[in-house]
Amino acid sequence: MIELKHLCKEFQTPDGTLEALKDVSLTIPDGDVFGIIGMSGAGKSTLVRCINLLERPSSGSVLVDGVALEGLSEQALRPLRRQITMIFQGFHLLAQRTVLRNVCFPLELSGVRRREAARRALELLELVGLADKAGAYPAQLSGGQQQRVAIARALATDPKVLLCDEATSALDPSTTHSILELIRDINRRLGITVVVITHQMQVIEQICRHVAILDQGRVREAGEVAEIFAHPKSAAAKRLVFPEGSGPSPVRRNADEQLVRVIFNGADAAGSPLIARMAVEKGVEANILFASTRTIGEKVYGSMLLGLPAGAGQLQTARDYLTGVSNVVLEEVSDDAE
Repeated sequence: MIELKHLCKEFQTPDGTLEALKDVSLTIPDGDVFGIIGMSGAGKSTLVRCINLLERPSSGSVLVDGVALEGLSEQALRPLRRQITMIFQGFHLLAQRTVLRNVCFPLELSGVRRREAARRALELLELVGLADKAGAYPAQLSGGQQQRVAIARALATDPKVLLCDEATSALDPSTTHSILELIRDINRRLGITVVVITHQMQVIEQICRHVAILDQGRVREAGEVAEIFAHPKSAAAKRLVFPEGSGPSPVRRNADEQLVRVIFNGADAAGSPLIARMAVEKGVEANILFASTRTIGEKVYGSMLLGLPAGAGQLQTARDYLTGVSNVVLEEVSDDAE
């Protein structure tokens, strides 16, 4: 288990002290896929580098299985770091080594004999679907293939924790999906704890069980992905879950409309023409200003921003109709909270 307790990290800059992390406390259970999401500058990469002490925190503690890492010497940290490996956005493969020799590299550093290292590397290349590329060089591979090699290399030392720092940010959507599925499969098959650092909501949605929202160096909210996506409480979480609130509505609203947000909380109704049915059955026509749904754990979540007729009769009819659907929540939205 990974425990971060009151973690702070400061950097000295020409303009003064920069507080990258401010009193961050998190618990990441063994075997979890834990996401840490935030916008650029939120402190995500600093946080993930503190987990294996590539960055030493200014204060606070990082405990792995009860051991406080910040109290260890560099020599004592070295074997622990082999249990907490990383993959990055930029792959970081060695251009002059073949795919096989890249995966062998951490094993060689650990003193594993060349033949045994090659055997283990081939097993890992088979795991990530690249056994046929063992003799190729990184420049001959696509971005997705290079990331698969990086994953195989990260697994070479049989780690307990895999840290993924924006690991899919440089990939196209289709490749991103396949890499995330590979990471999820590795988590299931090997039981490795995965910590995912990202600014992309779809990454969290696809593979994470728990998530922490990081904003300006602070954890604003943390918990199960489905719960936070269904009921975001902090302003930072709402900006990520309800992106329509961060700018003007994509469709012009009428002056006489009441804005409401319809939240689908694991409802089958999210996949049905609910708004169209309301127009046919109740005669209430809604102006759809924004719509976004997502599937998490085989349940559908998401939201719609609607403009409803402001007349008392139609507005109440719409409220009654929408809230009568199982797992659908209705919130009124004021003009300054769009």
